[in-house]
Amino acid sequence: MSGDHKNETGMMSMIYENICSGIFLSRPNRFIAQVEINGRIETCHVKNTGRCAELLIPGVTVMVQQVDSPGRLTGYDLISVWKGDRLINMDSAVPNKIFAEYLRSGQYIKGLTLIKPETGFGNSRFDFYLEAGERKIFIEVKGVTLEEDGVALFPDAPTERGVKHLRELIRCLDAGFEAQAVFIIQMKGLRYFTPNVRTHAAFDEALKAANKAGVTVRAMDCWVGDNRIAVADPVPVKL
Repeated sequence: MSGDHKNETGMMSMIYENICSGIFLSRPNRFIAQVEINGRIETCHVKNTGRCAELLIPGVTVMVQQVDSPGRLTGYDLISVWKGDRLINMDSAVPNKIFAEYLRSGQYIKGLTLIKPETGFGNSRFDFYLEAGERKIFIEVKGVTLEEDGVALFPDAPTERGVKHLRELIRCLDAGFEAQAVFIIQMKGLRYFTPNVRTHAAFDEALKAANKAGVTVRAMDCWVGDNRIAVADPVPVKL
């Protein structure tokens, strides 16, 4: 079970219960990892199907959540990983959850009267549809776990779905809506965010085209603790 709790900044944090540390050993496939926990080798569910090759290196310390649920094949979820002195959350479900909390706090857009998750438009389903006065806004959220030399990068693997979303956001503009692509960086202490042209040039091109067309591109970092995460501060975007 996970819940919400205010951190020392006053922002709502998502809380993971039953968290402990372990040593990452291997990742037999994208869904599971072998982790040494309290001297025993346990099979953990990896809550991120991305490559994460720069994070999941044998010997690194990871944070895992013990989950007691009937029918599960694994007793733990792998939640976050230490990369040097930076703790990086790897839970791919968390960016939407904590961004929804951030929206409800009123700090992102003032005067919101409607927050509707998973709303369809055209051939896509966007993470959020918002209304604030006369403003009608579609937002697509992407979680970011890749960091190099203090720079946050997305994606860490080619994403045709991501390209499709960006093109559809332009169509939202054409239909009279506002449109935003928001990158939730699941760590703290970044210099800036930029698209990962080396991994997927088409995504880089699509993001630049969307921004030029009027799609707002924003990045936010996160305050990450052993058992919690919350949206923190804006991060500069370089396109």
